[in-house]
Amino acid sequence: MHPAPHTPAAERFSCLLVDDDVGLSSMFARLVTEEGGEPVACHTLAAARAQIARRTFDVVILDNCLPDGTGYEFYGHLLRQHPASVVSMITGAPELSQAVQLTRNGLFDYLTKPVSADDFVALLRRAQLRLRRPEPRDPGLLAGDSPAMREVGLQLQQAARHPEATVLLLGETGTGKDLAARCLHRLTFSAPSAPYIPVNCPNVPADIFEAELFGSEKGSYTGADRRRTGLVEAAAGGTLFLDEVAEIPLALQPKLLRFLESREYRPLGATATGHFGGRVVAATNRSLPAEVRAGRFREDLMYRLDVFSIRLPPLRDHLADLEPMAESLLNQLCAKYQRLRPSLKPQDLARLRTHAFPGNARELRNLLERSLLRTEPSAPQLDMDLAWLDRGSDSVPLTEPAPNELPPAARQLSALEQQEYRLIAEALATENGGIRRAAAKLGLTHQALLRRLQKWPELRQAAHASDDTRACQPPG
Repeated sequence: MHPAPHTPAAERFSCLLVDDDVGLSSMFARLVTEEGGEPVACHTLAAARAQIARRTFDVVILDNCLPDGTGYEFYGHLLRQHPASVVSMITGAPELSQAVQLTRNGLFDYLTKPVSADDFVALLRRAQLRLRRPEPRDPGLLAGDSPAMREVGLQLQQAARHPEATVLLLGETGTGKDLAARCLHRLTFSAPSAPYIPVNCPNVPADIFEAELFGSEKGSYTGADRRRTGLVEAAAGGTLFLDEVAEIPLALQPKLLRFLESREYRPLGATATGHFGGRVVAATNRSLPAEVRAGRFREDLMYRLDVFSIRLPPLRDHLADLEPMAESLLNQLCAKYQRLRPSLKPQDLARLRTHAFPGNARELRNLLERSLLRTEPSAPQLDMDLAWLDRGSDSVPLTEPAPNELPPAARQLSALEQQEYRLIAEALATENGGIRRAAAKLGLTHQALLRRLQKWPELRQAAHASDDTRACQPPG
């Protein structure tokens, strides 16, 4: 028994079925019709070539083993002829690695034999969603086509097929974890109304964390003069994004663990339990195993979060994408400021490729924005603020700093934390201790840099509070 037919798209979709199993093709054709499609069945590649020479198909379902060749070989021909078709493959276990490789080259999806009616209908529905909603390419994040970013795109597509699985986004500050979460949200949910609720975990006060997340009833605590909808309830049917999840205080982590295990929650003061139907995405720039070893994070919560993890590479590891990222970000900024778009100078792009980008994509965006604001509106080329770029951060090494260059307290840190420590120390030294200016230089928010200074008192001593008298005080 396959899922009940859903309301099809306003326009019927055409579907080419290429399979030499006549009985299976007949079943597939019936299911395509039930789902609102117009099936055309072929039992050889020669017949399929004749069909695609005459017309374009919205969806193509391609068996790999056919009497006159393989779907694997035919896929390239099909892609060149009709690049907009949504193509999926049916494959046996021996050919699974080929299907995975094709997915990296644009194959929409694949099913392994034996294929059930339920699996086939689910595949058709995903294909119809793609027809109505093309695969998103987030500006500035997925604009590149390097192997590193293609891998991120592939992993996001794979995760989108399993909306019940918690996804953990890993990567340094500024690598675009929020953008990746939004991309995953749009890949997962077709309805524009599906909510996307981001939660910046460090900014939620500990004393109201449970009420913020799960909601509260009137009178459940002092000052609760009305029922309050929690962020979990607000995200129902969509995505709950827990940003900087490693910053949640240890005492509050069991509450999050129970929610992730059961997907159930109970607002403060309520007797009824609610169930969360949606996706949970978490993100962190910290090493969770290191946080567990340090006693700051629960091991069971780490495993519950790390069901499907995706690592966002630092910009320095995919500088081949720098030009398309810069172009895409500049388009965004010109739209934001309602400006004509100036072009990027080749020599400026060459200079950018030598920069370490400790703040990653966020730093690149900040540089382009400040450069755009200083460029005359009628100027044909962007006046890149190279003086800002040259203020010392371009000399940051891309390798792990030597242990003797760090103070004793920092030598016990992980390699990534040592690099972060050094970058912050150099930014503070360059800016004469100015926290806000150092944060901007690093591509960090003011609060994000403050949290790091709270971890490392010796760095906090190098900072001063001339631009904010509370700059070195913990929030709240």
